Amino acid sequence: MSERSSGDSWITDDMRAIVGRPFNKIRSYPVSISDIRKWAIAVHYPEAPPRLYWDEEYARATAFAGVVAPEDFNPFAWISAEPGMRARRVAFDADYLERGFGIAGPGLTTNLNAGLSTEYGERMRPGDVIAGHSEVVSYTEKHGRMGRMLITVIRTVWTNQNGARVKRTDQTSIRY
Repeated sequence: MSERSSGDSWITDDMRAIVGRPFNKIRSYPVSISDIRKWAIAVHYPEAPPRLYWDEEYARATAFAGVVAPEDFNPFAWISAEPGMRARRVAFDADYLERGFGIAGPGLTTNLNAGLSTEYGERMRPGDVIAGHSEVVSYTEKHGRMGRMLITVIRTVWTNQNGARVKRTDQTSIRY
């Protein structure tokens, strides 16, 4: 276990050392037009989804020149090619992120979702293979009504087989 680096800070030198290091690498199976259609139907239900997501002839006549996935489409929703199916964690572990790197976390017991920011890039299309990875962007501490809080930002980036970014998400969490 690493020593605390500055007084009573929860942020250790080991935690600072994992900032920017990739983890949770994943790769999708090729996106199918059927996947896109089913996603669009589910998202727009009970209304019909826009034709751009299911009508090939219509979609060819648009600026996209073919069917594209809705921006919020998740090619990993059912199963991924790599690493494949994994057992889900059963018990809550607020230090799960740090343990994944083989270091001690701060030992806090509560983890709250503090927000999500997403930027979209290239649209996903049938045949695309999407790769993703996450990295810790930052650890900061702030004081609030509940006392000291550890704020962690994790960035996840998805790219297609050509290396074009399709999505970047920053997830902020608060632990205390």
